[in-house]
Amino acid sequence: MKLIQTFAIAASALALAACGPEAGSTYENAGETDTATQAALAEVLAHERRAEDAARDEFRNPAETLAFFEVEPGMTVIEYAPGGGWYTRILAPFLAENGRYIAVGFDPDNIESLPAEFRQQLREGGEGFSEAQAEALGIEAEKLPFHFGNEVPDALDGTVDRVLIIRMMHNLMRWGIAESEIAALRDTMKPDALLGVVQHRAPDDASDEYADGNMGYLKRDDLVAFFEANGFELVSESEINANDRDPANHENGVWTLPPTYALGDEDRETYAAIGESDRMTLLFRKAG
Repeated sequence: MKLIQTFAIAASALALAACGPEAGSTYENAGETDTATQAALAEVLAHERRAEDAARDEFRNPAETLAFFEVEPGMTVIEYAPGGGWYTRILAPFLAENGRYIAVGFDPDNIESLPAEFRQQLREGGEGFSEAQAEALGIEAEKLPFHFGNEVPDALDGTVDRVLIIRMMHNLMRWGIAESEIAALRDTMKPDALLGVVQHRAPDDASDEYADGNMGYLKRDDLVAFFEANGFELVSESEINANDRDPANHENGVWTLPPTYALGDEDRETYAAIGESDRMTLLFRKAG
């Protein structure tokens, strides 16, 4: 079960119901967007092509999340591990006219713990990503480039304004590729660039074993310490994607909750009432 969930769930995203006020903000502009940017994003979110995707907006809070990460239409933005492309179908049209969208994913061949057949499926998914999203969006595939993390072109170094990592850090941690992937992403970023993270949040008192990524959850302090050790500084954090109904202690990990329901019909009503995972939303700046 976990193996199948690994990429599809972590990279294409789970979603979460409750929102809360911003907490711990230290970056004075975090979460501010001008009226024109808000209008442009609202237009993308309301487009008919998102008829199915939009059902998840109440959980994933895309308008609030992208505003908090200060993503603007003229920027160059990397979406890391876009999976099925739920955020791609927001970001790519939002950036298409004046900005630049780039997808980057991990090289599955570097993860020996995954079966060879599954690694091949993931590689084919990455290689076919641009064409698949081009068909869905009506945007030329050339404007939807996909690069594996170990094959990011040197020409991208120092050109990227924002990097977004949505519900994926637990996989990078448990697969032992977090440092190399973040290093590759950091190289692409401008000196003043920001990196936004949304991640399933483990309680502070969770055991290190439970919060090592294998259950989908990470501790906030551990994640911040990781980024600080890898060339970033925390500038702001928000409760936009929080859910205080999630105890984050499920035997089958985050996949117990909707939309996956790892236990099938067992206690389904209980997990439906909890909703999707409790998530932290963190904004980092490239340091140095």
